[in-house]
Amino acid sequence: MVKHIVVWRVKDTPISKLANAQEIKRLLEGMRGKIPGLLKLEVGVNFVDDPLASDCVLYSELADRAALLAYQTHPVHEAVKAGIRELSVERRVVDYDC
Repeated sequence: MVKHIVVWRVKDTPISKLANAQEIKRLLEGMRGKIPGLLKLEVGVNFVDDPLASDCVLYSELADRAALLAYQTHPVHEAVKAGIRELSVERRVVDYDC
């Protein structure tokens, strides 16, 4: 199994930082059940006001490294990535075997 964790800092626009984080959450959760090998997906929005904190996190589990590679280029994921790029200013990722 592979764990794939991503954190974002979102744009602080007139709409609001919270609204952007919630939209990222909605986009990510829309992938559930649509990508083979994506076993678990959990999305959280930060509620603590801390200048060092990220705003949104994705915790996901994939069957194996091959599933992670397929996920990266899956059309559903590609569409979500495009939407997130419009809402975020920074992205960090960690992928590891467990």
